[in-house]
Amino acid sequence: MREVEAVGSMEGVDTGRGAGRAGRRPLPASRVPDTAAPARGRPRSEAVELAIVEGVVRLLEEGVPLAELSIERIARTAGVGKATIYRRWSGKEELFVDVVASIEEPDPELPGTSLRDDLIRLLEHMRRRGLNLRTSALLHNVIAQMKTLPKLWDAYHSVVVEPRRNLLYDVLRRGVAHGELPAGIDIELSGDLFTGPMLLRTMMRSDAPLADDLSERIVDTVLAGLKAEN
Repeated sequence: MREVEAVGSMEGVDTGRGAGRAGRRPLPASRVPDTAAPARGRPRSEAVELAIVEGVVRLLEEGVPLAELSIERIARTAGVGKATIYRRWSGKEELFVDVVASIEEPDPELPGTSLRDDLIRLLEHMRRRGLNLRTSALLHNVIAQMKTLPKLWDAYHSVVVEPRRNLLYDVLRRGVAHGELPAGIDIELSGDLFTGPMLLRTMMRSDAPLADDLSERIVDTVLAGLKAEN
């Protein structure tokens, strides 16, 4: 009964914390309830799911390590029952992936005007994320902790990293199709050539400058090399 009241009290309520974070990703589509589906059992409110995600974020901001977060503690912080969480996530790993995805910046909208413009937009997104990692202790700390949790790290790659990588590959394939890149280039290797320098500076070298024109310089340098091979 207590759980029903907790869930019901959250219906239609703006949780505030999530809405106030500029650039926050929305919850993945799989987490958002289908309002067209017939109602069965207890209501599946998006506000409840946001409250749970924000409850995890609140605990992380307080310094609680990922490995020490229990479903019981998360439920208590979010003001819901444990069963409410398990109806939406199969376990902590799945929930944590959604939490990390929610504090990541949304994927960029590509201009689609040229290969160069799209590549610069993708790398600029990475550069800005690198600046965020340097200023956001929360995101940096969570990503560092995930590397010690193999299941969570693999899930994060599947939900966040791989879609971004595939987006880059799609851009490169369009470049080949439009004659902006030589036919027959290695798409995967070419993608690494574009993203590698930015990843090095954003993730491995905290002392390296992330100048405003860095994305343009990387793209122009790699494009010149790829075109010279033909």
